[in-house]
Amino acid sequence: MKAIVCTKYGPPEVLQLKEVEKPTPKDNEICIKIHATTVTSSDCIIRGFDIPMWHPLGLMMRIALGFGKPRNPILGMVAAGEVDSIGNDVKRFKIGDQVLAYTVKSPTKTRFGTYAQYICVPEDYPVLPKPSNLTYEESAAIPYGGELAMYFLKKGGIQSRKNVLIVGASGTIGTTAVQLARYYGAKVTGVCSTANIELVSSLGAETVIDYTKEDYSKRSERYDLILDAVPQQVADRKSLKSQAKNALAPDGKYISIDDGIAKVNYDDLVLLKDLAESGKFKPVIDRSYPLDQMVEAHRYVETGHKKGNVIITVDHNDKT
Repeated sequence: MKAIVCTKYGPPEVLQLKEVEKPTPKDNEICIKIHATTVTSSDCIIRGFDIPMWHPLGLMMRIALGFGKPRNPILGMVAAGEVDSIGNDVKRFKIGDQVLAYTVKSPTKTRFGTYAQYICVPEDYPVLPKPSNLTYEESAAIPYGGELAMYFLKKGGIQSRKNVLIVGASGTIGTTAVQLARYYGAKVTGVCSTANIELVSSLGAETVIDYTKEDYSKRSERYDLILDAVPQQVADRKSLKSQAKNALAPDGKYISIDDGIAKVNYDDLVLLKDLAESGKFKPVIDRSYPLDQMVEAHRYVETGHKKGNVIITVDHNDKT
């Protein structure tokens, strides 16, 4: 099968298209024929081995990933596709099922490998039926931003917050957070650049502030939850936190996507799927690239200015 192999840590050019052996599922695994995956900011951080030691799991992640080069040279954590084969003990899925998989069970249990035509995943990982009304590409845009947005919003107590500000509202996490905050009944203000105002407004933000023209903290309005969803590649967390403090209500809370390690919740992924099927959540796609243009996709994501998600489409016409 074809796969993108990370030969060593470094710039996007370390990613190479190669022929590798197709995996065979173990007794508790399903083999997914991948039709779409994503390139996330986390993928770029891993590829560049850009994991700060101050990170709560910095050293552990470095050890787990492997020094010098990745232990698993095929990166990627999201797969939308169909079940190609199953292990003897698999009960939840059958061959031909259309599925959506997030290959992260916990911070220390992550299966990379979705930058390929096939991947084997234990059936007890976050795998669920693909949303019936979404394409494979749209489905692949759900798990990463969805799980992170849900985790940090819940950490900020979104269920009881009525006036929410999302900084970085046009990114993968931000576009999901805007919609989820609205789902939980909050009034949402989004902060983004000029080019993304219309997008953020269309997702349900009642007010959109252009950070290139206005400092939101200079406004009189105060927020009881501020989520800083600015990608690590372009974030000045110290300045962002200082700015947010000036705009918080007396009992308000500031949450950054760098505040700890997000825990994966299967029920959250099910909720995101249900919201997508009911039309209450729309995953946002910026650009799509074929598998053999992975280097270009990484270059774009690394700019830190993508809108929503960057999707990789996986072709199977070569019969590999």
